[in-house]
Amino acid sequence: MQKLFASLALSAAMSLQIATAQQSGAWKMVEGKISSPWAQNVNAANPHPEYPRPQLVREKWVNLNGLWNYSIVPKVSSETKPATFQGNILVPFAVESALSGVGKTVGKDSILWYNRKVNFVFKSKTENVLLHFGAVDWECDVFVNGRKAGSHRGGYDPFSIDITPFLVKGNNQEISVRVWDPSSDGPQPRGKQIKNPNSIWYTPVTGIWQTVWLETVPSTYIISTRNTPDIDGENLTVKSSVKNAQPGDIIKIAAFDGANSVAEKEVSTDEDGVLTIKNPKLWSPDSPFLYDLKVSLLRKGKVIDEIKSYFAMRKISMKPDQNGIHRMLLNNKFVFQYGPLDQGWWPDGLYTAPTDEALKFDIVKTKEMGFNMIRKHVKVEPATWYNYCDKLGMLVWQDMPSGDLGNNWEPNPGITGNETEQNRTPESESIYRTEWKAIMDATYNFPSIIVYVPFNEAWGQFKTAEITDWTKKYDPSRLVNSASGGNFFPVGDIMDLHHYPAPVMPRPDLFGAKQVIVLGEFGGLGLPVPEHTWQQKNNWGYQSFKNSDELYAKYESFINSFEPLIKRGLSAAVYTQTTDVEIETNGLMTYDRKIIKMPEAKLMQIHKKLYNADWGNSNP
Repeated sequence: MQKLFASLALSAAMSLQIATAQQSGAWKMVEGKISSPWAQNVNAANPHPEYPRPQLVREKWVNLNGLWNYSIVPKVSSETKPATFQGNILVPFAVESALSGVGKTVGKDSILWYNRKVNFVFKSKTENVLLHFGAVDWECDVFVNGRKAGSHRGGYDPFSIDITPFLVKGNNQEISVRVWDPSSDGPQPRGKQIKNPNSIWYTPVTGIWQTVWLETVPSTYIISTRNTPDIDGENLTVKSSVKNAQPGDIIKIAAFDGANSVAEKEVSTDEDGVLTIKNPKLWSPDSPFLYDLKVSLLRKGKVIDEIKSYFAMRKISMKPDQNGIHRMLLNNKFVFQYGPLDQGWWPDGLYTAPTDEALKFDIVKTKEMGFNMIRKHVKVEPATWYNYCDKLGMLVWQDMPSGDLGNNWEPNPGITGNETEQNRTPESESIYRTEWKAIMDATYNFPSIIVYVPFNEAWGQFKTAEITDWTKKYDPSRLVNSASGGNFFPVGDIMDLHHYPAPVMPRPDLFGAKQVIVLGEFGGLGLPVPEHTWQQKNNWGYQSFKNSDELYAKYESFINSFEPLIKRGLSAAVYTQTTDVEIETNGLMTYDRKIIKMPEAKLMQIHKKLYNADWGNSNP
C-alpha cells in the first residue's frame, strides 16, 4: 500500500510537461493567532504535494498548489477578471486562514478571484487534460485562457473539468477562478461557518481549500469505480464508469493481496464486474486489511487506460439481540463503537490541515487514545484523510454539512409538538440534494465510512423521511442516522440522542425494537489551557475544569457509567470533542494540538473495557 499511495512523480515520457510559473512577491503566514506545530513546515513552493485521490491513482498528474494571484472585488463588478491583483494567496488554504497569507473575510457582497499562469506544452492528439479541484467553497467559475471552461456549486465535493478545448498554442496557459460564497447569508451547506463567529460557530471559509491538480487521460478513460464488498457472498462488485467507451472495449479488474493475485475478471464497459474473494480477510479497527485493486481499460487487447485503487471486505449491519434490542454489527458481530466528535478545524488553516502529517496526526492520536470510531461533524475531509482512516483502522460516521438553518429543534425522543422541519425553497432543496449525492459518490469507496448522517440537531432539517429513504436506497451498504440529536422521526436505522455532559441513552424498550440506539454526543468537558487558546478569555465548554486531574476524574466517571448502558442496548457513543475549536475549549487536545489534556495511555486503558463483547450479549 505504501508504494501505491506515495506521491507520484511525473513520467519522463509524459506528454503534458508542466513547470510552475514564477510567482511575484513573498508569502508569509498571517500573525495574531495560535498555530499548530506543522505551520512552520508549510512550503509555499509546494504545499500539500501528496497525490490527492488515493482511490483512483494515475501516474500522469501535476500539483498546482502554491502561490496564486488573488483579488477581492465587489460582486456588482465581478463578471470579468480584474485587470490587476491585490497580492498572492497560498493555495489550498482558504482566504480567511492565516496560512493563506491573506487572512481576509469575503462575504456575500464580494467575489474572490484567483489567477495564475502555468508553463506547459501539450503535444498529444490522443489525450485530454483534466483540471481537478478537491473542494472550492462555494460557487465557482473556471476560466482557461480567458474563456469559461466550467462552473461548480458545492463546497465539499471534488469536481473536474476537461480543459483540452481551451488550451492555446505555445507553452503559456492561464487559469482563473471566480468564487462567490455567501457563508451564513446563503442556504447552501456550510457546516459550522458563520459570518459572526461565536459559541459553537466558527470563522467562514471561502474559496479553494483542497488540492488543485492537472491530469492527462486518454480520450477514452475510466471516470470512476464503485466498489461494493459482500463478505457473506465472498465477493466484490466493481461498477466502472467510462468516458467515450467504444463497442468492444473491455474492463479488466484484478484484486491483490500484496503481490499475490486474488481474483481477476473481464467484463464489458457497461457490465458490473463481480470478483470472488475466497476466505476474505475482513477489515476492522483491530485488523484494517486492505486489498489492492487494478482496473484496466482494454481495446483490442491493448491497455489504453489503467487506474490503481484498493478495497476492503467489511460489512455494517443491524440485528436484534437476545432481548429484541437492535445492535449495530461490524462483520456480523457486535462491536461497541466509541469515538470523538471531530470538527476537522485548524487554527492556522481553518478547513485545511497545514500538512499531510498534521492531517494524519488527529487520527493517529484518536487511535492511541483507544477510540475505534470518529464522527466527522458537518464537514467533509480530503480523500487522503479517509485513506488514513482506512489504513489505520478507524470507523467513520460521515455527517452532511448543515445549512439553511431556522427551524425548531426538539432534542428529546418521544416528544412532539415543538419540532418543525425547515421549509426550504426549491433552490435550497436542490442545492442540498445535489451536494449530498456528490458527497456520497465521492466517499463511497472508503471502507472506513459505515454511517451517513443527513441531519444534525434539526439544522436545516427538511423532508426527513424522504431524504432518509433516498439515502438508504442510494447507498444500501451503509446505515443511515437520519437525525442525530433530533428532530426524531420513525425512519432510518438509528435513534441518536445528544445529552450533555453525562452519558445516558434512550429507553431501549421504547425505541430499540426498530432502531439501533446510540448516544451521538455527550461530554463537552472543558479545560482552557493558557497560551493555547484562540482567545485569552471568555472561552466556552459545557462544563469547565481547572486542571487535567479534575478533568480526567470526571471523564473516567463517565466511562465507568457505560457498562449498564451497553448491556441494556447502547451500540455507540460520541464524545465531544477531538480538539478545541476557536472559543470552544472542550477538546481532548488544544486547538493548536500542542497539549493533550489527558494522557493517551490512561485513556486507552479505560476505553478498552468498552469493547467487551460480552456486554453486548448480556441481559440487563
